[in-house]
Amino acid sequence: MFSKLSIIVTSVLITLAAAIPTTTPPVTPPTSNQCCSSVQSSSSSAVSAVAALLGLDLSGLGVPIGLGCSPITVIGNNCGGTTVTCDSPEKEWGSLIAINCLPITL
Repeated sequence: MFSKLSIIVTSVLITLAAAIPTTTPPVTPPTSNQCCSSVQSSSSSAVSAVAALLGLDLSGLGVPIGLGCSPITVIGNNCGGTTVTCDSPEKEWGSLIAINCLPITL
């Protein structure tokens, strides 16, 4: 009984993973000042997990990815994280991820 249940659950999970569409986001020159809680490689496990939740395929991008980012709207804003300039995050990504983040000094 248990083995049949585990086979069914595994099959359902594989089907769901295959059904989630993934897109590769465009990488353009950074234009948006952001305060990110961290900046990591596009191949890191944390970035991969967030990207999978958003349906993004970041494999092969090779650019720094900001996690937990919010826009900096006032010069001298106390960021408390990593101050970077990134591609403007798309609205559907919320503040979870930003692409091509390069360090800046305000």
